[in-house]
Amino acid sequence: MVDWPKIRLVDLSVPIMNNAFEPQEQVIMYWDHEAYGRMAAKNMGIDPADLPDGMGTSGETLHVSTHAATHLDAPYHYGPLSEGAPARRIDQVPLEWCFGDGVVLDFHEKPAGYEITARDVQDALRKIGYALKPRDIVCIRTGADKHHRKPDFFECFAGMSREATLWLIEQGIKVMATDAWGFDVPYKFMKRNHLAGRPHSLWPSHFLAREREYIHAEKLANLDQLPPSGFKIALFPIKVEKASGAWIRAVAFVPE
Repeated sequence: MVDWPKIRLVDLSVPIMNNAFEPQEQVIMYWDHEAYGRMAAKNMGIDPADLPDGMGTSGETLHVSTHAATHLDAPYHYGPLSEGAPARRIDQVPLEWCFGDGVVLDFHEKPAGYEITARDVQDALRKIGYALKPRDIVCIRTGADKHHRKPDFFECFAGMSREATLWLIEQGIKVMATDAWGFDVPYKFMKRNHLAGRPHSLWPSHFLAREREYIHAEKLANLDQLPPSGFKIALFPIKVEKASGAWIRAVAFVPE
């Protein structure tokens, strides 16, 4: 018998839901036992009254982006090519990338629109006394998850700069994550930077993946419940054929 260590599971996900205060439409149609039973009975050509208790099973139908709620982007989300080769779709992302040692870097005190620099990342690592190794999964805590279900969720967070993301890639990091709506700064700050003529101002970390292959997860939650390091994290995506991303049930495994 396997002797599993005692661990605490931490749910790092936000739900797919109606009225999520997000630009992407999220619609869930709920079918109760009576309605779903009538549909099933019709498909089978039987009387709904013949179902046990006059009811069938329940179910739901979703109309929702693969980038809604807690999700993992595939390289194909960022562009058709990555490092000169066809970019991987989400069903081509190696599962080995999606499970590993987690690291939390805390930037929750940075204001909305702040661009996290490579020096910020290096300072955060020194603060927690951690040396990165290849295939660590680096989680960026902005504190934006506390605004989930609120109208300002879309624009209340700090984002990763191109140089910070590149520095992590150069340390052998393939997967990163954030508890914010997006990995780059919010759109209104991105637009301001673009109109000011700043280079690489439009989705800088996203589009960096066209040059250097990496992926990131967005809209995590509860990073404040994790230690800075010493835990495992799982970000396995739903296998959506040829998709640019997919929902994940992000979970941390924290030793007790």
